[in-house]
Amino acid sequence: MSEKDEIISGLLLELRRGTIVLGVLCQLATSKYGYSLVQQLGENDVAVEANTLYPLLRRLEKQGLLRSEWETSGTKPRKYYITTPLGIEVYTTLKQEWLQMVEKMNKLMNKEQEDGGKRNV
Repeated sequence: MSEKDEIISGLLLELRRGTIVLGVLCQLATSKYGYSLVQQLGENDVAVEANTLYPLLRRLEKQGLLRSEWETSGTKPRKYYITTPLGIEVYTTLKQEWLQMVEKMNKLMNKEQEDGGKRNV
């Protein structure tokens, strides 16, 4: 992997980490178990591996943003997660901030295009 590819890979990883939290919180208005959440995010082109998702779910639960409960009546026990009232408040704030940030970045990048995309090299 070239130096440029390594830099891009690292920066994309940083960008992705923050957006995964937002993606998870927006999907847990109704309770879901981990694997179904992995599938649902993937179906919406937000691929998340289980080894990334489960530690995140535990961290969000520890922060009080999610609560969980075990469902044992099925063929195998599953732990279901749902946002708490605090999680809903945090999600709402993060969503507003995200939308504002996207708007500002789009404005900034569109201005660059209007300026002819000139860059000092």
